[in-house]
Amino acid sequence: MKPIELRQKNTDDLNNLLNEYKHELFNLRIQKKTGQIEKVGRIHVVKREIARILTIVNEKNS
Repeated sequence: MKPIELRQKNTDDLNNLLNEYKHELFNLRIQKKTGQIEKVGRIHVVKREIARILTIVNEKNS
């Protein structure tokens, strides 16, 4: 999701999206440890999305 789209969302939506990405990252890490993951690059993408969301939440709070 692009930063412009994220900035248009309210804080509650961003927090819900953040929780979804954190849950997905947890599942991807488990899949990696058990050798079941197909797309290892997805971990990097999810981490980047989490960082974007946290940045925008911090911008809105200040």
